[in-house]
Amino acid sequence: MTMTDWDSRADSFDQEPDHGLRDPAVRAAWARRMAYWLPPEPSWVLDLGCGTGSLALLAAERGHRVTAVDLSPRMAALAREKLAGTDAEVLVGDADRPPVAPRSFDVVLARHVLWTLPDPELTLRHWASLLRPDGRLVLVEGVWSGTGLPASRLIAALAPLTERVHHDRLSADSALWGRPVDDERYALIARSSGIRRHSEVVDVHLILRRGDEVLLARRSGTGYGDGLLNGPSGHVEDGEDVRTAMIREAYEEIGVELAPDELRVALVMQHRGPGGGARIGWFFEAEVDTETETETEAATEAETGAGADTPAGQTPEGGRPGRVPYNREPDKCSGLSWHPLSALPDDIVAYCRAGLEAYRAGERFVIHWHEDGDPVGHVPGGAGRAVVLPAADVRAGARAAGGHP
Repeated sequence: MTMTDWDSRADSFDQEPDHGLRDPAVRAAWARRMAYWLPPEPSWVLDLGCGTGSLALLAAERGHRVTAVDLSPRMAALAREKLAGTDAEVLVGDADRPPVAPRSFDVVLARHVLWTLPDPELTLRHWASLLRPDGRLVLVEGVWSGTGLPASRLIAALAPLTERVHHDRLSADSALWGRPVDDERYALIARSSGIRRHSEVVDVHLILRRGDEVLLARRSGTGYGDGLLNGPSGHVEDGEDVRTAMIREAYEEIGVELAPDELRVALVMQHRGPGGGARIGWFFEAEVDTETETETEAATEAETGAGADTPAGQTPEGGRPGRVPYNREPDKCSGLSWHPLSALPDDIVAYCRAGLEAYRAGERFVIHWHEDGDPVGHVPGGAGRAVVLPAADVRAGARAAGGHP
């Protein structure tokens, strides 16, 4: 609804029992709930979509410092009248992006507001940013004749934003509504235990070169991307730096022993998989001798042709120890194969393909952000998800600062 719509409803808004709280029994029912939902000590409360200020007044009467916000100037004017004599502040603004500073409130309160907004999940993320450590969101919502937001949707949206969510079912409490109701009405009290810092998994990826070719491994038995090719890769473990992790993963997955000075940073990519969380991928380049083969290539080349996947579980024969790639994780990989960087295969994990394409193009910083319906594997001709970030010309900056190029 628009500001004009809410303005036109302002003068009759309090006629609804749960809006105006004119009935002492209805007002007492909401006061009891507010006493439970709000902190026991005086706190800073932000009431979004406050309407005529009925809940803001209950909070102010309990000693809380209230800031109330409504899109409608007429609603806000009526709220100021209702809150006269308190120290509450009433602002005109959009509940979706209220005109207040981040990390300023102990409570963000909203009743029957989220369902009117275009993107409730995005709004909740912003509202969570307005809370101080140990703050809480108090959300009163429901579903009426198929309109509204089911509790399950908001609980799922709140899970990554807060430590715990209490679901307070309100439909059976007829005193809140001034009449019996049979639809879904509820309150969610979502509490955080402090500022939740953004965190991401850190991956390391090896671009192992043999001349113009790169080594790829075919995933198997992992439950994610099985059957697709991917570069040797893994997660950074607690306490590791990315270079140490890459050396460990190279040895664990393909038996190649790399020295720190053999690794060169190829690119850094922030990636989000379909339906998953974000992660940071560090891609490292290293080289083996152009004569190096996987451990079974020499034995199978005549039968299968160059570049075929090597069978799983075999150990290297011949060659320099620690320099011949072989499959050390047959429970996760069905074989290794070399592929020209200029003609990458299509049956490859999209994340890996995007990284290799960016590397080949000489890019150094990339965002690769899947949408939830995207497949894990590369789709030839499909929507490109890679966004190249321009890198600063460090040498030019050094020259401008009077340093050496």
